[in-house]
Amino acid sequence: MKRAITILAALLASCVATAPAFAHTGVGHTHGFAYGFLHPIGGLDHVLAMVAVGLFAAHLGGRALWLVPATFVTLMAAGAMVGMRGVEIPFAEAGIATSVVALGLMVALQTSLPVVVAMGLVGVFAVFHGQAHGFETPADASALTYALGFMTATASLHLIGVGLGVAISKAGASLSTRAAQLGGGAMAVTGVFLLAGG
Repeated sequence: MKRAITILAALLASCVATAPAFAHTGVGHTHGFAYGFLHPIGGLDHVLAMVAVGLFAAHLGGRALWLVPATFVTLMAAGAMVGMRGVEIPFAEAGIATSVVALGLMVALQTSLPVVVAMGLVGVFAVFHGQAHGFETPADASALTYALGFMTATASLHLIGVGLGVAISKAGASLSTRAAQLGGGAMAVTGVFLLAGG
């Protein structure tokens, strides 16, 4: 179990570390997908929020395991359409940072919510993230392939979070609670710093 967590953490760290170096490579359709895929993993706020959604979904279990991440991806795409039209959502950056704080706290406190409420909550945050992705669509990139790129990256980060959540839950109640408190707490604190810096 520790090996699985270590591998997943290393994968996540590798994504974050390499994203900025390749963020502006390629042209045309390739450029669109690559840039879109790297956009979410190039920002710590996006990475933490996406992984937290997966951890939260894993904690809720059942239908939430796929409904919560799917809701995030769907409403993020809707927010991206707004951003691609050049529409700015007020306090979008604050909304993104707040999502890191809120989702981190829910993971840390192992909050249980009805699935519909959880879907609504992550959906609101998803619109902020999507607007940011859409607003920064490269002028020379295909909007469709760019959107497919960041949706794929987002779903991948959700899967990492779900995988971590499921792995941690099998470690026993005590260790699982401690891991959630440490991981979620670290996310929430980082979100506070992001809010303060914004």
